[in-house]
Amino acid sequence: MDQPRYFTVREAEAVLPAVEAAIRSALELKKFYVEAEEVLHEEASRIQMSGGAMVNSARLAAEKSRRDTCAKQLRAAIEKIQSYGCEVKDLDIGLIDFRTFYRGREVYLCWKLGEQGITWWHGLEDGFRGRQSIDDDFLENHSA
Repeated sequence: MDQPRYFTVREAEAVLPAVEAAIRSALELKKFYVEAEEVLHEEASRIQMSGGAMVNSARLAAEKSRRDTCAKQLRAAIEKIQSYGCEVKDLDIGLIDFRTFYRGREVYLCWKLGEQGITWWHGLEDGFRGRQSIDDDFLENHSA
């Protein structure tokens, strides 16, 4: 496993536009993947209900191909996000953490899709619910 990357708030803010673009792309790919899965599930149910009659093999193959392509692209999108050094915590809401140190303790800078910048942090075990606002004390006492 690669060593984690540590960020200052300024460094995390610098990669945020690229991370945000990658998150938006990943969410779009996930939407397409889910749509293809739903079509395949509906088709499987229909086939089961009809006893296997009237299977549209070409449609099934196309949907399976679409699903598999989306899954591959989604994995690549998540890897791209992680390549910036941040951690995807919840893709559905676009929740991203960046490791940093605050007063010598390892913590996360926390950002969620739709937020204007990185204004929150939390302990490694605290999670989203434990977010605290980044204040002057944090800014003066955190490091990468």
